[in-house]
Parts: sequence; C-alpha cells; structure tokens
Amino acid sequence: MNITDLVTQYISFRRTLGEQCRTTEAILQAFCRAVGPKTQLNRIRLRAVTEFLAGKRPVTRYWHSKHSILKGFFKFAVSRGHLKKPPLPKDVPKRPPTLRPYIYTRDELRRLLNAIPLSQPSVSRMEAPTLRAIVLLLYGAGLRASEARKLSDTDVDLPNALITVRGTKFYKSRLIPISRDLTQVLTDYARWRTKKHPRVDADGPFFVSRHGKPVHRCTLDNAFKRTREFAGIRRADGGRYQPRMHDLRHAFAVHRLTTWYLQGADVQRLIYHLSVYMGHAHLADTQVYLTMTPELLQQASTRFERWYYAGQEGHHA
Repeated sequence: MNITDLVTQYISFRRTLGEQCRTTEAILQAFCRAVGPKTQLNRIRLRAVTEFLAGKRPVTRYWHSKHSILKGFFKFAVSRGHLKKPPLPKDVPKRPPTLRPYIYTRDELRRLLNAIPLSQPSVSRMEAPTLRAIVLLLYGAGLRASEARKLSDTDVDLPNALITVRGTKFYKSRLIPISRDLTQVLTDYARWRTKKHPRVDADGPFFVSRHGKPVHRCTLDNAFKRTREFAGIRRADGGRYQPRMHDLRHAFAVHRLTTWYLQGADVQRLIYHLSVYMGHAHLADTQVYLTMTPELLQQASTRFERWYYAGQEGHHA
C-alpha cells in the first residue's frame, strides 16, 4: 500500500474516535509530499523520516509534534500488517522549555483597548470596533480566538446573555453565560455592525471584516500585533514569544482565580466549573493556572496559612 492511501485510512480512523485531526492531517500530508505520495510504505527509509523531522530550523516543540504524529501513524501501519517496525530515529532530542503564557495586567489591558483606534490603518481589513469587541470577548469570557471568529449571529443570544460555542477544539459544544458588561459590549457592536454592514443573511458571522466577510485568522493576528506593539506591551521575562492574543484567555483564567481567592471562595471547587466554562478536556489544563503568577501564589499561600493556623489553634484548644 502506498503512503497516501494509508494516511487517508488513518485520518478517517482517528476521526471516528471524535478527533478533528487537522494538524495531524496537515503534517502527514506534508510527509507524503516529502517522501513521494505514491511511495510504498515498506520503501520509506529512516533517512527520509529523519530529514522530514529535522526540517530547516533548529529543534523546536514542532519537531516533537511531528515525531508524535508519525509515531502514531506508523504504529497504525504496523498494526495493520503494512510494516514490521516504524522507521523512526531512536535518539529523540530534549524538548525545549514549555511556552509560558503571558498574563496581561489590568493596566496593560486598558492600554490595549486605548491603542486599538489609533493603531489600525484605514486600509486594514480589521476595523477598530470589531477588534475591540473581540479582545473584550476573549478576555471577558476566556474564548479561543478561533472560537470567537466562528461565532454566527444565532450563536450570540444577547437577550439571555448566552454564547454557544460549537465544534470546538475537542468536537464539543458549550454554553457560555456572559456578564452584563460584556453583553452590553457585544450589543453595542452588533448595532454598529448592522448599521455599517447591513446584510440579507440572518445567520451570518457575528464578527465581520471591513468588507462584511468573516474575519480571517491572519487579519486578526496582524491587527492585534499592531495594537500590542503600539501599546508598548513586551515581555521582560526572557520568554521566546511576545505576548499573544491567545494570552488573553490565560489572563482571564488567572484573574478569575485571583478574584476568587480575594473573595475567600472555595477555589478547589470552583476550578472545576472554570474548566468546563473554558472548554478544557482535562481538569489539569485548568489547574496549571494556579501557579501562573506571583499574585496568585501569594493569595494561595495566604489562604493555606489561615487554614493551617486555624487548625493548629483548634488542635491545641
């Protein structure tokens, strides 16, 4: 069997398990092009695999992503009797440090919002009201940028302050209650958009570009980068990447947890609800935020000390 045919079978198999497999499919298609789409599986050599993994850049986490995807694919090939053993290198380089999210301060968030109308050129496909509404939604409700871009009018129920996020990263949909302030932000945007971009389709995209079309990922990324740079927000912790739009989601989680600690709420119970709200597949994906900032660690430490010494006093009473 040639590699292209088995890749097709493999992707279909993974999707029956409920996976989207977009990244897996893209990487395996790139591998097919690299070794030849009609190449028989038993003709694939270790050298070709090693060259594909190496690429033309230094080893990054992308190397490990490609390795993991090829490992799964070759395991599938072996299980179906198309290969005797995977042609994968035995020496695996050390993983680079995990990307540390950037947690925007509230002052930086204000600077971002103030910079939006000043940083977008008149020729930009992204209009300032659209970018402002998206930024506030990502921070105010913890959405992924891709989730916000895909929202349609019927997904945004403003009278009931509810947003429906469909077909997310893990093929799941979820309902997201939003605050009164965020509801007002989206209501104001919807009115502006209706006046600026009138349309016939009753179920078009909620967020639109200057031409009334769905917002493209690159358009949003570039507009946000211009705004962040205009606002003068940069990392000072030696991180590999400058603050990203996706970090607004991380800031939402950390600020929410910090507020709960300050309010004296039961964070260990509420973090489960936060995990569901954010659409995380595992609770551990949310718990990582508990160690994200010094302020949050200080609040957690203070809470522990109060609990510990209260227990000690009760024990000696």
